[in-house]
Amino acid sequence: MPFVAYRAFGHQPVEITVDWGLRDLRQGMAYSLCNSLQCQDCGVLFLDYRFTDQQMAALYQNYRDATYNAQRIHFEPGYANVAAHYQQRADYIAEVEAWLERYLPPEPRVLDWGGDTGINSPFLGRAAPLHVYDISGVDVLPGATRIGAEHLKRQHYDLVVCSEVLEHVPFPLEFLQQLSPVLDSDTLLYLEVPHEALIREHPDNRQLAPLKRHWHEHINFYTEDAVRCMLKRLGLEVVECLHLPVDIGWTKSEVLGVLAKLSRRE
Repeated sequence: MPFVAYRAFGHQPVEITVDWGLRDLRQGMAYSLCNSLQCQDCGVLFLDYRFTDQQMAALYQNYRDATYNAQRIHFEPGYANVAAHYQQRADYIAEVEAWLERYLPPEPRVLDWGGDTGINSPFLGRAAPLHVYDISGVDVLPGATRIGAEHLKRQHYDLVVCSEVLEHVPFPLEFLQQLSPVLDSDTLLYLEVPHEALIREHPDNRQLAPLKRHWHEHINFYTEDAVRCMLKRLGLEVVECLHLPVDIGWTKSEVLGVLAKLSRRE
């Protein structure tokens, strides 16, 4: 999509007109091209671009601040109608907390890996503490504390959260390997990704690549099998899975939540 191409690459759409004097190219709008791919084993659907660290930083710097919103509205005028929604805590987080709290102490020690401002961190206001580790650089909300990489190994957490992040990152397995050192034998890991409509509507279909013709910030569409396979490769075992329909104000969707822990060694 043009907004992502602009933020990550500095590319903008151009209009090919008769003034270009080209003999073989048709006139019309030209956009950045990409390809859709799908793993034939686990079914994950993904964009062929794998952004560099610099491109990721450009795409997510000051995420959803005034500059970000203005640039996005320039390319996507309809975003003006939904931008304010992202400044509010999602209603479905209460249901996620109720699902998680069966496994946790009343005031869990929580790390939200990629938690932005903490606006949708589980147990905001109840965790003791709630730490946020994130590349965006935005200020966190009261009740949360931003920490850097140098503080991670000094802490013990009951719960590590990586929510609505893995759909954005170019190398999700490597990304999760970075948080492995903060997982103790009794730490639970909660992963949450959108259960995208294309995946839900075509379960077990391995021929989805031709149907996915545009990509935005979500560059990975996960199946439950894909998340399970990734966790297994990391030496983690699944405790429970959650398929939760959500109404996020301007659209209805579903999230896929997976609770995991380190596998027991025989």
